[in-house]
Amino acid sequence: MSSKKNTQKQRGKLILKNGDIFEGYLFGSYKSVAGEVVFNTGMVGYPETFTDPSYKGQILVMTYPLIGNYGVPPLNDDDIPEFFESKEIQVSGLIVSEESETYSHWSAVESLSDWLKRYNVPGLYGIDTRMLTRILREHGTMLGKIEVGEEVVEFYNPDVDNLISKVTIPHVEKYGNGKKRVLLIDCGCKKSILTNLLQRNVTVIRVPYDYDVEKENYDGVVISNGPGNPVVYKQLVASAKKLIQKQVPILGICMGHQILALAAGAKTYKLKYGHRSQNQPVKEIGTNKCYITSQNHSFAVDTKTLPRGWQPWFENLNDYSNEGMIHEKLPFRSVQFHPEATPGPVDTSFIFDEFLKDV
Repeated sequence: MSSKKNTQKQRGKLILKNGDIFEGYLFGSYKSVAGEVVFNTGMVGYPETFTDPSYKGQILVMTYPLIGNYGVPPLNDDDIPEFFESKEIQVSGLIVSEESETYSHWSAVESLSDWLKRYNVPGLYGIDTRMLTRILREHGTMLGKIEVGEEVVEFYNPDVDNLISKVTIPHVEKYGNGKKRVLLIDCGCKKSILTNLLQRNVTVIRVPYDYDVEKENYDGVVISNGPGNPVVYKQLVASAKKLIQKQVPILGICMGHQILALAAGAKTYKLKYGHRSQNQPVKEIGTNKCYITSQNHSFAVDTKTLPRGWQPWFENLNDYSNEGMIHEKLPFRSVQFHPEATPGPVDTSFIFDEFLKDV
């Protein structure tokens, strides 16, 4: 157990693009940042959530009030982090109801505030996150900025930026020594996608998002999750088209699902406020099977635009948006949710097994 007395409270404010202002107290790094303000309704799993590269460019609002109460675990020196989804905090800023000055967990080595400070990420607490979330639900996700003192920043729209270039790996990395070789296109890949593949005894060739997919020999391809607007990544879509032409087995996850859909000829659109939590219910089309899934995305595939040969695979039971697609004859499949979970339920980890049956 550890505790930290907040001896000096410095005020900061969250300014939304519509003019609404929320004043609170700073923790973590005292700096001004701008981004897209989104909310997550998860109750646990903040170390995994904050290190998910899909949050690049976003200021994250946590609706659950107890954030930071079990501290932060250590970052190991291995190539694959044990407790996190990447090796650094990916959110641009954090908004919580209250700061947990006391934390307790067997694996904790530091407070949430100290962790944020180490990665130069600002946080605000003492804000009515319920009211803020209601605004985001009613008006939709919007741009915002955390401002500290006299340090003013301009609004920033991550939807027009190439965010994947900021979170992809810089060079090819290889893991495992299984007989089946899987090309993992890193669009901001969560660590747990990699570990789920390695647990199934395959060789993983992890490559940057803009890598020439014809340079390697492989038996199947996984296109990972990642941040941003899928229509920005035209080069990535072109690579996915080449993979479809080769008829190599493909699994798309989250951003990978959207990229594969664009490559197939479908369209994507932006959701009003996205899906971000560990309790999103999805139904497998044509069955009565429902799964509780972990999700983090702003955009969705328009089911009505799926071309001939492609079928919707899953749908969201809250808003009936598309949650997956599968080809009628060829070994192509993708899901909008996260079968690797972390955080969240592992109900859909079988997706990896279904993919590897085709490899």
